[in-house]
Amino acid sequence: MIGTLTPDVLISRIIVLVIAFTVHEFAHALMADWFGDDTPRRQGRLTLNPLVHLDPLGSLLLLVAGFGWARPVEINPLALERRSPAAPMLVALAGPASNLLLAVVGALPLRLGLVQFSFQTSGWLPTVDQVLSDFVLINLVLMIFNLIPVFPLDGEKILHFFLPPSGKAVLENLRAYGSLILLGLIFLLPSVGINLIQDVVLGPALAIGRFLVLGA
Repeated sequence: MIGTLTPDVLISRIIVLVIAFTVHEFAHALMADWFGDDTPRRQGRLTLNPLVHLDPLGSLLLLVAGFGWARPVEINPLALERRSPAAPMLVALAGPASNLLLAVVGALPLRLGLVQFSFQTSGWLPTVDQVLSDFVLINLVLMIFNLIPVFPLDGEKILHFFLPPSGKAVLENLRAYGSLILLGLIFLLPSVGINLIQDVVLGPALAIGRFLVLGA
């Protein structure tokens, strides 16, 4: 994902991130609303309008660095838990699940041969196969990145549900430092030979994308 941002690459990624981020956050809002939490609805997040969901810095980082974020949907955990103890976890899971669904949908035209790989670029406008390839990969990157179990990512909320009370307490105590921990994992782990984005996120995303598109 990191590479030269030629006009066609930039346009393709912009198209993809607008759709991927918007649907991801809308999925959170829709699931919360379904479980009876009207917080996203009251804050205007129950919409597919990308201007409501996109975060300028997070979008820019996805374009140039291979990871990023949108504006998080706020929820009321107490309202959700009144419907089901699993509701906060399912709301968190809805975002990554929506990106997986988008990746599958984007891969279908390539997998079925409806769109052929051209292996060509105009340098200005992206080809259809280029947009679809980016669509599959970026959605898978967002899915896997958001499943990392560090606050404020969705994976932390999902893991929280499955832990015993002692484990939940540890995660809750770490939440105040979640952003710093995440940045440390991204920027400091490479110094000890572990690249979180390349090894944990991009590598599996490429493997899954290859399977969805080629079946191998």
